[in-house]
Amino acid sequence: MPALMIQGTGSNVGKSLLVAGLCRAARNRGLSVAPFKPQNMSNNAAVTADGGEIGRAQALQARACGLDPLADMNPVLLKPETDTGAQVVLQGRAIARAEACDYAALRPRLMAGVLDSFARLSAAHDLLIVEGAGSPAEVNLRPRDIANMGFARAAGVPVVLAGDIDRGGVIAQIVGTKAVIDPADAAMIRGFLVNKFRGDLRLFDDGYRMIEGATGWCGFGVLPWFADAHRLPSEDAVDLRASAGQGLHVVCLCLSRIANFDDLDPLAAEPGVRLTMLGPGQAIPGDADVVVIPGTKSTLGDLTFLRAQGWDIDLAAHVRRGGHVLGLCGGFQMLGRVVRDPLGSDGMAGEGAGLGFLDVETVMAPEKRLVRVAGTALGQAVMGYEIHMGRTTGPDCARPFAHLPGPDGAISRDGRIAGTYLHGLFSDDGFRAAWLAQFGASSRPGYEAGVDQVLDDLADHIEAHLDVAGLLALAGL
Repeated sequence: MPALMIQGTGSNVGKSLLVAGLCRAARNRGLSVAPFKPQNMSNNAAVTADGGEIGRAQALQARACGLDPLADMNPVLLKPETDTGAQVVLQGRAIARAEACDYAALRPRLMAGVLDSFARLSAAHDLLIVEGAGSPAEVNLRPRDIANMGFARAAGVPVVLAGDIDRGGVIAQIVGTKAVIDPADAAMIRGFLVNKFRGDLRLFDDGYRMIEGATGWCGFGVLPWFADAHRLPSEDAVDLRASAGQGLHVVCLCLSRIANFDDLDPLAAEPGVRLTMLGPGQAIPGDADVVVIPGTKSTLGDLTFLRAQGWDIDLAAHVRRGGHVLGLCGGFQMLGRVVRDPLGSDGMAGEGAGLGFLDVETVMAPEKRLVRVAGTALGQAVMGYEIHMGRTTGPDCARPFAHLPGPDGAISRDGRIAGTYLHGLFSDDGFRAAWLAQFGASSRPGYEAGVDQVLDDLADHIEAHLDVAGLLALAGL
């Protein structure tokens, strides 16, 4: 079963991007390749072709392979609902809600699912490129690990360790990892690479040789900074970014459990849009044209968070000034009169008053709705997906936001407040142009084609600077 695993010296060292680029490079070489991530922790999820959910990074990696995403590509997905608890998704379906201290009890069941998914994907492709999570140097977590060395040892997959030179201390990152992990785990690591280098590569020659000498591992190259990485959908909330555009001012509230925030990436790419990702403690600016309340993994919890920032007061002032508000999924639910969660399906059981901008109410259901959809909105074709527990009804639903093909969402009588369950809506050029035109803003077409071009450029970048042939040989090809 040819496979290669990219682990990192820490979180956000670029593992997801490396795997996406290697997947596209392998595909360009004529291989049938698929991505695999044993365990992910993210509230940014994608709906798969087989009706499950996986992390958005794996969906992007599947796209790099020319594949529809499948639940097997990310068999365990942890979706944080509080600082200590998360919904546990196994092979695309939510199976439990677990506190961090209780997670170890689930390990045997989760590992069995991980290995089952790995075997099924391996049988269907020439090569799997596997992404680790966090760092294998978190040795305190090793006994219950299924994401890094726990998986690599169980599946017999060779590992390449990626370090991030941009954050500094990359020699210590890589050499220190070998120093603290178990020798049997260290034996799984067959090489290293250095990511995010800026400047003259020759200046790191001595450092590169120091790592080789101190670890005994083979170096597979130094990858310079890839400037267009920001044009690819991001999975991690730490990568939330504003845009440098000018014109229509769109403000997105960065909720504590923000989910599916890549919905706004196409707007961030528009030169005629200034997108502000508003963090905690910041007031909604008075020059905002549209305020977006994004998706969340905990609607009731983030209603409390929103009010704690004073954003409910700012929103009321924004609406009085004639501003517009768009709620996406959980944000749509917040715009209503009340949110009820009698079974604790979306976090803690209970109910709370919504913001009251739409005459609707939401009740959380026991089963999550996971479906890809297509229809129309603003007279334009739209495609996307739904991923939510809530069922929303009320008088304002008589003015739906979209037809998918049934009615979806709601719009206020004056048309300035709108909500929808549709994720991915702004990726459609026609809809995005029509939505922006409402506010007198123009649009640049070709967002989706641009993503594919960046994946091709990333693959070329990796081919130019890393030993791709050596990596594929290490994988068993």
